Amino acid sequence: MLWIFWLVFAYFLGSLPFGLFVAKISCGIDPRTEGSKNTGATNVARLCGFRYGLAALILDLGKGFLPVLMASHYSHNWLFLSLVTLAAIIGHVYSIFLDMKGGKAVATTIGAFLAFAPAATVWAVVFCIAVIILSGFVSMGSLTLAVSLPVLCLITGNIGAVPAAAFVTLLLFWTHRENIRRLAKGEEISWKKK
Repeated sequence: MLWIFWLVFAYFLGSLPFGLFVAKISCGIDPRTEGSKNTGATNVARLCGFRYGLAALILDLGKGFLPVLMASHYSHNWLFLSLVTLAAIIGHVYSIFLDMKGGKAVATTIGAFLAFAPAATVWAVVFCIAVIILSGFVSMGSLTLAVSLPVLCLITGNIGAVPAAAFVTLLLFWTHRENIRRLAKGEEISWKKK
């Protein structure tokens, strides 16, 4: 029963659309209808400014990090923590507050895995940022994070996190399918463009 409570709690917290809240409150814009039509921090930053995008990023990180950190004080069972991690991330992608729609879950993934597999996540974020800087594409960095996370979980010895990380790789590729299409066509928006 307690496992069910933690999964529901993680999913509920993950479902909170902070990017939507920040954009609506800060600049009166619904990010679902403007820009990339996504509630994530990148779109909020484009629409409302860097500091509001940063606020959305921190909140999305937090809603992934908090439930997994709290759950880890209840149990260190790898399956339990994997399910809590996935519940928070899936909540972001399929939010009960947005008619089972949501964002791409990169920030929430980073937050959740920082609590579950910190060493692997830090390295994955380093690779992500490096690719964003070199390529100019946030989506490319996000996909790099998705691919590297399960490998880094394995390398850093967090074997229990590998299945969840592998599932998240597939999920992030699914949520970025439009970005992948635009990258293939050379139509993706670069952060370097003014």
